[in-house]
Amino acid sequence: MSGELFFPLIETERLILRPLETDDAASLLTIFSDPEVMKYWNTAPWEGIQDAYNFISASNDSMLRRESLVLGIYVQPTGELAGKCMLFSYDEGSKRAEIGFGLSRTCWGKGYIGEAGEALIQYGFNSLGLRRIEAEIDPDNHSSAKALEKLGFSQEGLLRQRWEINGIVSDSALYGRLASDQFTP
Repeated sequence: MSGELFFPLIETERLILRPLETDDAASLLTIFSDPEVMKYWNTAPWEGIQDAYNFISASNDSMLRRESLVLGIYVQPTGELAGKCMLFSYDEGSKRAEIGFGLSRTCWGKGYIGEAGEALIQYGFNSLGLRRIEAEIDPDNHSSAKALEKLGFSQEGLLRQRWEINGIVSDSALYGRLASDQFTP
């Protein structure tokens, strides 16, 4: 790991996690304009390249303000952008943040969420000093639920009718993992 606290470079066996750059815009658009990738998100699929540029800019601004950590997930050794992972809603005083992921459909089923997720979680606990990391997902998103459980998260609650996107109302399942939880990946 290197770089500043909110602009790290994190390497795993198969992946590199690092801040997104403007050159990533086209790849991001390909990933996040896919309705299947965005099926359970609380926003609609991206519509144009400006959405990608806006996301990169907003992400870097929030990291400069130390409010979130938004990193691209890059496959070694090709450097292909597989998706993004985030620690957001960072609350330094309460020592907690939310975690989120978005992964290209071409990269589903390869274990990247588990690998990137555990690296990001350890960075949050060990470098940012977090005590708690939370996740909020659509209860119908069984793949995300399984990934969170593999990462040591426990389901802690359900918020009924939490979101409405394009006229569809959905609940939110809440998950949490504590730094003190006994977990072995």
